[in-house]
Amino acid sequence: MNTLTTAPVAPLLDRLFEEADAASPMNSPLAAALSVEQHRRLMQSKTDYLDFYSQMKDFPLAVSRETGLLLYMLARSGGARTIVEFGTSFGISTLYLAAALRDNGGGVLITSEFEPSKIERARGNLMAGGLIDLVEIRQGDALQTLSVDLPETIDLLLLDGAKALYPDILGLVESRLRPGALIVADNADYSPDYLARVRSPASGYLSTPFAEDVELSMRIG
Repeated sequence: MNTLTTAPVAPLLDRLFEEADAASPMNSPLAAALSVEQHRRLMQSKTDYLDFYSQMKDFPLAVSRETGLLLYMLARSGGARTIVEFGTSFGISTLYLAAALRDNGGGVLITSEFEPSKIERARGNLMAGGLIDLVEIRQGDALQTLSVDLPETIDLLLLDGAKALYPDILGLVESRLRPGALIVADNADYSPDYLARVRSPASGYLSTPFAEDVELSMRIG
């Protein structure tokens, strides 16, 4: 048995995924009105993302169950003790990562979210899961909140916020990533600049697509 597959976390995640399935972002008038190309341009924009994501504040924007399980397995197998997350939303991915920290014997997860209402939802979910003591939630623009007071070494980085900012967030934490640290970028195909960076032979990373919408990278230098 472990934290992920037992109460209170397992039934909590089941409920949150049921709610996420029922509250698809495509139910938003904004999202429903966008063409595929308009949606892609908006996701890749560095100027319009705050407005777009603020209109998504009532939607979970959650990782998939498969990606959540991947996050837990990567953090557990690597013995992660320090994790940084860009994009908390309702805290589903945060629960997976914090559960791994608990089962690794403890640690700290620093997560950043600019939408206050989502932070309250995430905090409530982490409290319900008994994992809030492992998590530091930073409110505001991650370009500021993740630019200071990070651990000396970071074992795992999850990128799951505004896709256009993936290269910038990586730049903020890169010097703290230990050799062998893992970076998981959800929906990374919306961030071609990020993919070009981590896939470059001279980048200091090994990187590969994983499943349909995840880029998995490892720091090697």
